[in-house]
Amino acid sequence: MKWKPYPSYKPSGVEWLGDVPAHWGTPPLYTRYSIDLGKMLDESRITGAHLVPYLRNVDVQWDRINFEDLPEIDVAPSERGRFTLRAGDLLVCEGGEVGRAAIVPPEGAGFAYQKALHRMRPLRPSLDDPRFVFYLLSAAASSGVFLAEGNPNTIPHLTGEKLRRYRFPMPTVQEQTAIARFLDETTTKLGLLVAKKRALVERLREKRTALISRTVTRGLPPEAARAAGLAPHPNLKPSGIPEGWRESPLMHLVEPRRPIMYGIVLPGPDVDEGVLIVKGGDVKPGRLTPESLCRTTIEIAAGYERSRLRAGDLLFSIRGTVGEVEMVPAGIDGANITQDVARVAPAAEVDGRWLLHALKAEAVVGPLLALSLGAAVRGVNIRDLKRVRIPVPPVREQQAIAEYLDRETARIDRLVEKVEAAIERLQEYRQALITAAVTGKIGVRDKAPGPAAA
Repeated sequence: MKWKPYPSYKPSGVEWLGDVPAHWGTPPLYTRYSIDLGKMLDESRITGAHLVPYLRNVDVQWDRINFEDLPEIDVAPSERGRFTLRAGDLLVCEGGEVGRAAIVPPEGAGFAYQKALHRMRPLRPSLDDPRFVFYLLSAAASSGVFLAEGNPNTIPHLTGEKLRRYRFPMPTVQEQTAIARFLDETTTKLGLLVAKKRALVERLREKRTALISRTVTRGLPPEAARAAGLAPHPNLKPSGIPEGWRESPLMHLVEPRRPIMYGIVLPGPDVDEGVLIVKGGDVKPGRLTPESLCRTTIEIAAGYERSRLRAGDLLFSIRGTVGEVEMVPAGIDGANITQDVARVAPAAEVDGRWLLHALKAEAVVGPLLALSLGAAVRGVNIRDLKRVRIPVPPVREQQAIAEYLDRETARIDRLVEKVEAAIERLQEYRQALITAAVTGKIGVRDKAPGPAAA
């Protein structure tokens, strides 16, 4: 086959590996590594004469260990060899994201580790490079190897027995080191590129936020105003809003007979047939569809007729994802809301699309959202939401602002989607490259050794 860079290949006998170079072995891990779980925190007092820092499952991320704010555990000298770490050990998560792994750096030597972590230590260090095995674990995890044997009805976990018997490709230690160095260098470069693109996404989102706030509070840019047949606003009132605008509490901008309110307090379990309900976590793009929403019984919904929704209403999340705002589409007309969502029904003389943008403007709702940060359960008081003061332009200008922001935010959103798609492709390429290198699908054995990437 054309992709094979090695002289000859053989079947590995392992489905996800396929063929491997003929001179590579595929031994079970227990023949090359000792694999041991750590110590339970409640097996020893957290005070004592032999306290050492204690690494937990949550402290181990892919190729990175968090050393901040670690608890301590008492480990007697007689237990140090069994329950502490050396530089170069591998830590592999038993639960959570099973198989997530990191290599212990020198500053982690002597630390204890949790019973939810496997410590992998080479039996003969001269034969194996832990960096190569780290990349093998990454390839196995991305291929679903560690989840394949799990029970889908239970919490996924990777037992020591399973880990010990996995068969992995093992070239010579010289080849392992060359492959690991190649991947260190290449993935570092890809990581820097991904970081730059994520920074670009963040800048685009900040630009979007600033654009909405500036336009909602100060009006259209001069060129956009003239294009809409409106006069620009060269002067602002002492309050900071344009001449000809007014400020109004939000509660005065809604239909008098449909005031701002939340809905069903106890919607009960989801039912197959019934009334659609919108919860706090549903107020986000793409979620307001009949297929995505839960339903409550007709009997429960009957007690909350006043909070029924109509197409064009606005939904403001007051619990959970606080501050998210969306417009009710026609597809869920007649649905209801829970106590985590506030309905804002724009009055006849108010443009709903403009008000949607106004409720997304940090300059408008920022002070309201700041009030929720100190609460034990983050949320917005419905009374405070009603009193949020909105800069209100004339209706014609509301419509022009809505059209301008719809157009400009959509343009920014398209750019964000393109950059995020590029990030995803880079991450997929990175993982494919790792898998190809550690399984022999690309040849890097002749790469001249150089300093490992920092």
